[in-house]
Amino acid sequence: MASDVFFSDLRTDFGNNLLDKLRKVMRKAGIDKIDFQDHYAAIKLHFGEPGNLAFLRPNWAKSVADEVKRLGGKPFLTDCNTLYVGGRKNALDHLDTANLNGFSPLSTGCQIIIADGLKGLDDLEVPVDGQYVHEAKIGRAIMDADIIISLSHFKGHEATGFGGALKNIGMGSGSRRGKMEMHAAGKPVVEENLCIGCGKCQQICAHSAPVIKDRKCRIDHDKCVGCGRCIAICPKDAIHEGTSNSNEILNCKMMEYTKAVLQGRPSFHIAIAIDISPNCDCHSENDAPIVPNIGIFASFDPVALDQACADAVNRMPMNPNTMLSSAAHTHHDHFDDVHPDTNWKQGLEYAEKIGLGTREYNLITVK
Repeated sequence: MASDVFFSDLRTDFGNNLLDKLRKVMRKAGIDKIDFQDHYAAIKLHFGEPGNLAFLRPNWAKSVADEVKRLGGKPFLTDCNTLYVGGRKNALDHLDTANLNGFSPLSTGCQIIIADGLKGLDDLEVPVDGQYVHEAKIGRAIMDADIIISLSHFKGHEATGFGGALKNIGMGSGSRRGKMEMHAAGKPVVEENLCIGCGKCQQICAHSAPVIKDRKCRIDHDKCVGCGRCIAICPKDAIHEGTSNSNEILNCKMMEYTKAVLQGRPSFHIAIAIDISPNCDCHSENDAPIVPNIGIFASFDPVALDQACADAVNRMPMNPNTMLSSAAHTHHDHFDDVHPDTNWKQGLEYAEKIGLGTREYNLITVK
């Protein structure tokens, strides 16, 4: 059975601004069917990397938080720390970045909680009956919430083809070791030129895998279980994930993480398809939008939502002087043309297979 996806374009007039449209789309999509009364609602979003300007402005988040409060809920904005080195590797830097990009309790009307804690170590192992993942490592604050709301900036992505609701939830809710599990099949390795032999990795490891000799560390892979805690704790970023997975396995693991987050509790999903950059908001820059701005989407079904957004992007003409306009157009698909080594359809197919939703949808326009 097809799922309903509600949509509004970005046309406004003197009595109807974009935030009004967002509220109208949320209500038409049925957000009030969820019992928010005195329940904690995690609004999962991306605060943007320093230097990136394509992320969603905090005004969008405030409208969602205000709607949750109107319905009696207790909203908070949240994301997990990143595995890579950047402006969101630990909670202090992450909050500094969020503040720099305009997110604060004053601008959004609710608190910000970095879900996996100060160093990215505060997670819960969530059982999931997956082909690739058996226990997803999810940021604790996300798992403590009663309700999940995803607020996604829909854009391209260099590994998964595009980033929408499913990636926002799955990859974004993984703790640092969870992100390592999704990204890599191999166990951590050490760049010895960066290592200072401080021993923090030894202190965090329950299996005595880090071995320090002559003030340099190596990982004993016979003892290592691949949890990634040493990556999170290293003060010099000398330890990193091992062999990369194929993009197909990355997509599958990401969908299984999404299932771990959403199973057993209410969820609602919003996507804003504007400033559709070719790469993730995790970049410290954003290339020019590949297609014109499209609009606001909302649904209870994250699979149908992502499919509707992807279809809408592919119906749009390309913007000139962009990565898309300079690509070799051999696929008749904007995402494949920009990133030909990715397969965005495969992720949605797997999400549908494991019961996250359906790719069939009814697009309902909200005026």
